[in-house]
This record gives sequence, structure tokens and C-alpha cells, in this order.
Amino acid sequence: MTSFGYFLASEDHGPRALVEQAGQAERAGFSGLWISDHYHPWIDAQGQSPFVWSVIGALAQATTLPVETAVTCPTVRIHPAVIAQAAATSAVQHEGRFRLGLGSGEALNEHILGTAWPRAEVRLEMLAEAVEIIRRLLTGERVSHRGRHYTVENARLYTLPEEPVPVDISGYGPAATDLAARIGDGFVTMGPEAGLLRWFREGGGGAKPTACGIKVCYDTDRERAAATVLERWPNLFLPGELAAQLPEPRHFEQATRLVTADHVRDGGQVPLGDDPEEHIRALTACAEAGFDHVYLSQIGPDMDGFFDFYRTKVLPQLPR
Repeated sequence: MTSFGYFLASEDHGPRALVEQAGQAERAGFSGLWISDHYHPWIDAQGQSPFVWSVIGALAQATTLPVETAVTCPTVRIHPAVIAQAAATSAVQHEGRFRLGLGSGEALNEHILGTAWPRAEVRLEMLAEAVEIIRRLLTGERVSHRGRHYTVENARLYTLPEEPVPVDISGYGPAATDLAARIGDGFVTMGPEAGLLRWFREGGGGAKPTACGIKVCYDTDRERAAATVLERWPNLFLPGELAAQLPEPRHFEQATRLVTADHVRDGGQVPLGDDPEEHIRALTACAEAGFDHVYLSQIGPDMDGFFDFYRTKVLPQLPR
């Protein structure tokens, strides 16, 4: 059966708001939490980007729900040895209810130190080496490593959870999904991508847990909901590899000038308004695609209305 969790959007909310939303999500009946890890928002209108590991620490005091990064890039901006320490500490704080979601990243967040942004196949190679380092450190062993992309010398984690942190890998295309099937404890993606899920299962992922995320926009006025999505998350409608390649929010703003209200209103990508059936259809599509877990994120300011709407009219009707 499929579980339904809430996706905390670090690009769109400050740290205190994210912690408050986590408590609201638990009270509304969501079963877990995803949290995004960004240095920049996609566009300036979103307006936030707190340091995810500080927020994850605060979440341990605010909720008993499982938490997962969706996703962290452990290759350029932060060395994998540091990510391993952050993940281990987070798992201790959450008493084992923490999973580490990893991906190959976007230039938007990873270019900030001035290094060249590698091509996709190199980024996946870096990710595979980073996961190897992280897994070794999470065992508590003393690690020295000299690889193609990373060096670690005499590193050992002393604060460790009782069980190793599960490491899930994100995939938005066949190559990354292949890597997830080979090295991940699970698979994460965005949207009801049945083809990628099948690729993961048949490529070696087998029965490992899988999860997908979607955006929704609850509002009592459907047209206002469409306008909110166009204002705050037009990047959802950009095609291809742009999300991984554009380096600054202003570049996303330039690209999203091509996105119109019709794309939002008629594309069916984001459930809009307060018709429970529209939201239920979108979430059911993810479940019917075969995903074990679905995480949804609200776009828009009415968080109290959103959580009440899902608590009373949507979550009780979802397949579980």
C-alpha cells in the first residue's frame, strides 16, 4: 500500500515556518516528511533557502514523523565526508527515522564555490564515489580514501545511529535511475513516472522502496491558485535539463517568461483549487504507478487551509 507524506519546500519557506508545517503535517495525518536541500531558491519570488541540516535538527523536536532529504547533493558544494556526519547526527536526533536522499545536483546550488559544473556522466560518477565514502563512514570505521574525485584521510564518525542510515538515490532519467538501482537503498523521483519506476525495478532495484513527489496548490479560488503557481513555481514547467544547468535564479526567471497561465491551468501537472477529487486523482495516479510513498507540497500562502483541507477531505479518501 502507498503512504502519503508532506514535502517541506526549503526554497519557499523559512526555517521556523518549515518546522511549524512539519507539526501541522503530523496533526493532519501525513505519514512522513521530505525536505529539499538548496543554497538558492529556483526564482527570487520563492525567496528562501535555509540550511537544511539546521532545520532537520529542529524537526527532531517538532515531530515524530520520518524525515528524508529530497534531495541532497554530496559532490560539489559539500564534501561527502561532511554529508556523512550530518546524516549520522540527524539519524541519532530522529531516533533512526531519517533517510538520506541523494542526487547529482543542480548548477543552481553547486556552482557557488567557483568550480566547473561537470557534465551529467561525470556528476553521476562523482555521486557513486560519494555514496561509497558515505556508506563506509556510516559504519563507524576509520576511513582513508583516495579516489578519482575525493580524498578522505583518517576520518571516523563517533556519533552514529544504531543502524546505518538508508541511502536513497534520485533519478529523472535512465542513467541516474540505473545508478539508483545499483547503489541505492531506494529510489526517489518527481511525478508519477511509471516508466522510470519500471526501469528501476527491472534494472536491479527489485522491491526496494520507491517514492515520488508532486506539487499542489490549494486555494478556494482555482484561478487564483493558477496565478499563484505561475508566480511562485513556474520552473516546474521548464523542459529537459534546464533545471540542472541554469546557474542562478535570474536565469530561471528569464526561462520561465515562456510559461503561461495556460500551461499551469490546462497542463494537469499541478492540482489546483479546492475540489478534493482533483487532488485525489493526482495522488492516486502516483500510487497506481506503483510508488510506495508519495510526498506532496503546497504552493501558496494558506497553509492552515491546506492542512485542514487535506485532513478532512483528501487524506481520508486516498488508497492506503
